Order: sequence, then C-alpha cells, then structure tokens
Amino acid sequence: MTLLFASTTAACLVVLAAVAIRIDAESRRSGLDHEVGSRAVGLSRAVWFDAGTLHLEPLREDELARGAQVLAVLQAAPGESPSVRNVAPGRSALPGQDRLDQVWQRVLEEQDTVLLSAPSAEGGRLRWAAAPVWDGDRIGAAVLVGTELARSERDHDVLVRWLALGCTALVCCAAAVGHLLSGRAMRPALRGLGQQEQFLAEAAHELRTPLATLRLVVERGGSSDEALRLVDRLSRLVTGLLARARTEAGAQRVELVPLRLDQLVEITVEELPDHESVTVSSEPVVVLGDPDLLAQAVRNLVENAQRHGGPAGSPVEVTVTPGLVTVRDHGAGVPLADRERVFARGVTGASGTASGTAAASGSGAASGTGAGLAIARWVAELHDGTARLADAPGGGLLAELRLPPDPARASSSSSSHEGPGTVGA
Repeated sequence: MTLLFASTTAACLVVLAAVAIRIDAESRRSGLDHEVGSRAVGLSRAVWFDAGTLHLEPLREDELARGAQVLAVLQAAPGESPSVRNVAPGRSALPGQDRLDQVWQRVLEEQDTVLLSAPSAEGGRLRWAAAPVWDGDRIGAAVLVGTELARSERDHDVLVRWLALGCTALVCCAAAVGHLLSGRAMRPALRGLGQQEQFLAEAAHELRTPLATLRLVVERGGSSDEALRLVDRLSRLVTGLLARARTEAGAQRVELVPLRLDQLVEITVEELPDHESVTVSSEPVVVLGDPDLLAQAVRNLVENAQRHGGPAGSPVEVTVTPGLVTVRDHGAGVPLADRERVFARGVTGASGTASGTAAASGSGAASGTGAGLAIARWVAELHDGTARLADAPGGGLLAELRLPPDPARASSSSSSHEGPGTVGA
C-alpha cells in the first residue's frame, strides 16, 4: 500500500512537473520573442530612407539601440545580397553570410518581422528578430536585433532542478504519509486477526481439561450424572468464551449484575474434576460482575495452582473475603522478575510454577498456552479490578483476584446467605 501510494503520487507529480516545464519553456520563448521583436520593430521605425539614402543617426542616441545585445542593419539593392551596417558589438556576433542572406529573403517574402534562432559566428546561440525598413514601396533595409538564449536557458534549468528536488521530497513525504495511513488502516485488521488467534488458543486451553475428563468418564463407564455435569460445564465454558470474544471485538457490552462472589467460587470449585484437594474458606460477599467470566477467572487460578503448585493432589486453599479471592498453592513459586510477564498472553513456561505461563527456577518441559493468568487479569480489569501474584506466608504462591464490592448489597449479604448451591443477588 505504501509503494502504491508513493508510485501514484510520483506519477502525478511527474506529469505536473512535465507540464510546468513545458509551459515555462514556451513562456520564456514567447517572452524572449516579444522582447527582441519589439526592440527590432521600434528601431526599424527610428531609421528612414531619404532619396534612397538610409539615415542611421537615431540609432546612436536611441535607448532601444543601447540596450540591444547585438544590433545590425542589413541593406541591399534590388536583386543583390545584403550588406551589413552599424554592427554592435562586432561583426563576429552576427551569423554567417549565408544565414544573413536567408534572413533577408524571409523578410522580403513575409514583409513583416521575422523571428528565428541562429548561432553567431563565434558559436553563441542567439534569438534574432529582423524588422523591415521601407523605402517607398519596397523594403530597402532590415534592422536585425539578437539576444542570447543562455540566460533564459539557465533560469529554465534552475526551475527544472528545483522541480526535481521538490517532487523527490514530495514523493518521500507521500511515502511516509502513505506508510502511516496504511499502517493505521491495517492495524485494526491485524489486531482482529491476533484476537481471533488468541481466542482459539484460549478456547483450546479452556476446553482441553473438561473434554479429557469427559472422555475418561465415558471410557470407564462412569455415571450419567457425572457426564451431564461435565457437559454442563463445557456449555458454560463455550458461552463464556463466546461472550469474551464478542466483548473484545466490541460487539457486546458486559452486563454487570449483583452476585454472591462466595457462592460463585464454591460452585466453581465443586465443578472441578479434582476438587477434593481444594478447600474453600469464604464469607458472604456481594460484587457487581459477570458470573460466567468471573467463574472462568476463578477456575483458571485454581487449575493453575493444581497443575503447577506441587505434586498431584497437593492442597490448594481458596479464600473469599470482601472484594478479594485468593488461591494459594505449595509449589516452588514464580520469580519476582517474572510475576508481571506471566500475565502476558502467549507466554509459555516450564513446569514447577504456579501458572502455566512463567519460567520458574525448576526444570521441566514447557507447558501451557499462556492463557490462564492472562484471562484472569483480563476479567479482573473488565470489572475494574486487578490480578497479581505474591509470596504466600510459609511458602508457596498466592494468586489474588481483587474486585470492587457492591456497597449497596454488602450490608445485606450477611443476613441472606443461602448456601453453596445458589449464585444470586
């Protein structure tokens, strides 16, 4: 797009420059012809014939004659070649005799002022004008005035150079502007493509675990209740993923409703396939939020803690206090320098960390898509909250999801606790 923009601008500028150069050349030639022709006509009227004698005395005092670069008078009897009189500055400034004969013949034929270009005997390029002087009913002489073309051509060359430099500068500016405009025009498309790719990666990350669990249940002939519970969980995951995709694309606004954060966390933990190792301590908390998105963020924090917080079955403690959900594991933790980097989408790391997105000091194969903590932070920021990692007292890592409480509901939540089976206002 930048090349197309610059080449189009360059083509337009070249056409305009060519037209300007041609107009300038014709204008200078026309001005030069007018100048030399007017001078020749004026001087031809200053001289005259008297009884066959040509009087040239006025040329010695005429301002037009003094301002002429080259001045001469051609005089000839009928049928003869013209002779040259009153030459200034010298005979060498005039064309050769053959060219003078041609000039004289043209004046006789056209009986008017003749304009032509001819070199001087010294090789200089001049523009000439020859105006007839009448002796009765015939042309007896012609005033020949010449001016150099070099000065006009130098000015024309200066104009051409300036046009070339100006067009080059304008093409460079057009290329720069085209690059900025094309980048600005394509940036939303590239951002949308990146969001789609990120959504696919996050969808795969979110659906991998419940799909694997559902397959194991089916293969082992598990109860239909457990299979239905996994199917319901998959349905909620898909709904949450689609809602997040529409929200990031700007096609849907998040509707925040009052909800019991403690009940939501309890239900989310109960739906995990390995929830036996997770303990929940909560107190009634009411926040404004999206239930599906908040459940997804809590699920990511707990599953990351289970997966990377120590050996399989290691305990994980979840605590819900006003405006805060904390998930503690007993793993090796995340280095302080990496605790912000792990929230970046697409960052992968080694096992032995509290999330699948950081490289801890322990060894292990790379795992995770880098989506778990990134989604949790995105959900927190969508609710005007924060998500961060901190050292847990006594060892391990503490993942915090901080949300602003709903002041209007917080005072009444302590008297309306309905048990872990309901997520309501």
